[in-house]
Amino acid sequence: MTEAAKTSEPQDGPSVSVVSPGDGETIVLGTTRMRVLEDGSHTEHRLAIAESVLAPHTQGPPQHRHARHDEGFYVLSGTVQFTVGDETHDATAGTFVMVPPGAPHTFANPGDQPAVMLSMFTPDLYVQYFRDLQGVLAAGRPLTPQAGIAMMSRYATRPATDFT
Repeated sequence: MTEAAKTSEPQDGPSVSVVSPGDGETIVLGTTRMRVLEDGSHTEHRLAIAESVLAPHTQGPPQHRHARHDEGFYVLSGTVQFTVGDETHDATAGTFVMVPPGAPHTFANPGDQPAVMLSMFTPDLYVQYFRDLQGVLAAGRPLTPQAGIAMMSRYATRPATDFT
């Protein structure tokens, strides 16, 4: 360590974010409970991270594609079934699934135990989609397929109907 480094004053810089157990924004989407650990506000919107608990027998969203963000999933407990095009993968604890833009995908928990995973979004674009979706459901408005597609499209996402 140089003498200058030892004696220099602390510099103003980015603040560190610490989210303790039980803290963080909670988003409830049917049988899935998300806890937003980073919404992008501490990463200049480069990265968002959420912990999701999928209740047993939870169907995921329709298979879809993101045009503008990568999505990563790390399974912490249970088994999450990922469908990518025509392929199905049973991801157990310790499995990481990386979905690049344009790849068709969905996930579900068909098992009898809860499944917990971390979801990473880069950039943070998709966190607001979950907030908007929760708002529609909390207001008791029906989420028709057309309304769902319109909401997804605001976040550069569309249903995947062909898998080539």
